[in-house]
Amino acid sequence: MWVGLDAVDWNGLEHNYGSAEDVPKLLRRCAGPDPEDAGEAASELLNLLFHQGGWICSAASAALPFVLRLAAAPRVPSRCAMLELTTMLAAEAGRVEDRFLDPGWASAWERALPELLRLLDDPEPGIRRAATDALGACDSPGELVLPGLLRAWEAEADPATRLDLVIALGHAAPRAPAGARGAEAFDLLHALLDAPQPQMRLAAVHALAPIDPGLPARRLDDVLAAVRDPSVELWRHTSSVQTGVLGVHHWTSGLFTGPAPDFTLGLLGDHHDDEQRVASLARAGGLLSQWRSPAAPLLPRLVGRLDDPVAEVRFRAVELLACLGPATAAHADDVASLLTDGASRTTRRQESVGEAALWALARMNDPRCLPGLIELIAGARSGFASNFAHYPATDLHHVGLPALTETLSHLTDHAELLLPAICDRIDTATDDRLLHRLCETLAGWGPVAGAAVPRLLGLLEDDRTWTAAATALAGIGRTGAQAGSLLLSRAQADGPHRKLAAWAYWEVCGEPEPALELLGHGLSEQRFRHPDLRRLAGLGVRAAPHADRLRTMTADLDPWTRVEAAHTLWAATGDTETTVPVLTAVVRDLAGGTYLPVMLPAVRHLTRIGPAARPAADLLHGVPAQDQRLRSNGGWRGFTQDEDIRSAVQELLHASSP
Repeated sequence: MWVGLDAVDWNGLEHNYGSAEDVPKLLRRCAGPDPEDAGEAASELLNLLFHQGGWICSAASAALPFVLRLAAAPRVPSRCAMLELTTMLAAEAGRVEDRFLDPGWASAWERALPELLRLLDDPEPGIRRAATDALGACDSPGELVLPGLLRAWEAEADPATRLDLVIALGHAAPRAPAGARGAEAFDLLHALLDAPQPQMRLAAVHALAPIDPGLPARRLDDVLAAVRDPSVELWRHTSSVQTGVLGVHHWTSGLFTGPAPDFTLGLLGDHHDDEQRVASLARAGGLLSQWRSPAAPLLPRLVGRLDDPVAEVRFRAVELLACLGPATAAHADDVASLLTDGASRTTRRQESVGEAALWALARMNDPRCLPGLIELIAGARSGFASNFAHYPATDLHHVGLPALTETLSHLTDHAELLLPAICDRIDTATDDRLLHRLCETLAGWGPVAGAAVPRLLGLLEDDRTWTAAATALAGIGRTGAQAGSLLLSRAQADGPHRKLAAWAYWEVCGEPEPALELLGHGLSEQRFRHPDLRRLAGLGVRAAPHADRLRTMTADLDPWTRVEAAHTLWAATGDTETTVPVLTAVVRDLAGGTYLPVMLPAVRHLTRIGPAARPAADLLHGVPAQDQRLRSNGGWRGFTQDEDIRSAVQELLHASSP
């Protein structure tokens, strides 16, 4: 097995963490005999040679023959792991640009391919599946792999392995040159569309869809029958999919691109299996997170799941209504009926169905959420998130609740009723992070939170809590004028937060000098923060002496700095010749469906500029009609991002009209 291992100059090769001198020892550990140690070594080897992909390192090419020898050895405990590594490397080699591909990989793979093909005859079904998966994932032409795959198909009796073979044939048959057996492979796949086994028909659809994108829609009934059939669990034993109901739903949803809801509507039909109903809502969330138009046809199905016997189904249904927000207000009574539902999920936070109903009613601006939220503000046990979580925008919907203070931020209309509970909590809060977030909520509510000012004055005197209080007071504004002397003393004292105190002093008292001095002086700092630019913009024409510096900052590499510098320059000087093009450039990609968080303030600043921002309005006039959600985050936050940017664009179109 180890012939030639010591002849390799491993020190002269590299992997993802540097020199490959540690690879031989790991390869030997992968051979056992301790299965646990072999598994750890295999995981470490995968991390070194593959990590997150992006390139094929020189150590991978050198290790490949030894990896396959390990995979072929019957008593090696890490055989499947070695083939998993082979599959990942082979797939990545077919994806990366030539400059990221080790020059030795092609010849190493050419020598390894016969060894891999021989594993199609291995006595262990798991090894045959893993080898099949690797052959499907590689970029070797069909003429080299199809004969072996077709021969294996004729001999194979294991149902899961046969599914893997169909998927691999679908990958290999289009890879030119396909050779003499290419047509035979396609004939087989087409014949399997009418196989008696539902999962075999599903596998054939997956295999043929890349060359016939309309096939899944034509075979929708077969696809739905397969993914909703108990035999779908067979995919859990495959090497190519390795998942059950939830994963197969997601994998198969990739066959149906765009906003068409037919597949998801089919999944949402009644089903006796709990996991099927959970998975159907997961797919509904994925579709709704990407597109707006499916909301109307899917909404009745979501509402129909609110009385499901399974807590996870009820939670997911009401959580999706919360994501859709105001558009679901007609169903507020159905949601309110769940407020007393204490059934919890099996997640770490154990969020309850009733808490999801609170969140949904808050999104609908329905006052029936207030009593429950007041209890949570007071410190009742909560499944709401403990911090502000951000998830990537993908075709998977992240299910979960926001932080409590994020929920409160949607309830400005009900601030008067919530303020007593918040004020009481401010008095007793020992968690600085919670205190700051409660104060940020008050700042977001603005002047309607004026009743909190007496409590904030006490916080302002404490060195530990004064910055939270200053943030809240600045948002509340002139109602907090009695805090002026305390804020001024903070602004005049040494410390890292003098600019915050000076800005809050301006907001509550209308006295600009301390803020103008500190913020203006800060413009010369190398790392002047864009929130301070936003504060300087609030000083309007008083910031005009800094126009030259602001104009320079509109060309900064950081888009946030460019946006806030442009807004501040306009607020200080009325200059639209410089500022409108800068802001328009930042939002340009929004017209094509790309959303970045910096675009929202840019659009809002353009709205304040008014008719002079007409070029930006003309660019974005089609945005409100776009079906694709405009978001950079997943989960509930992606829905609110979409709502906020569309509302902002509508305001821009109105403000810039002649």
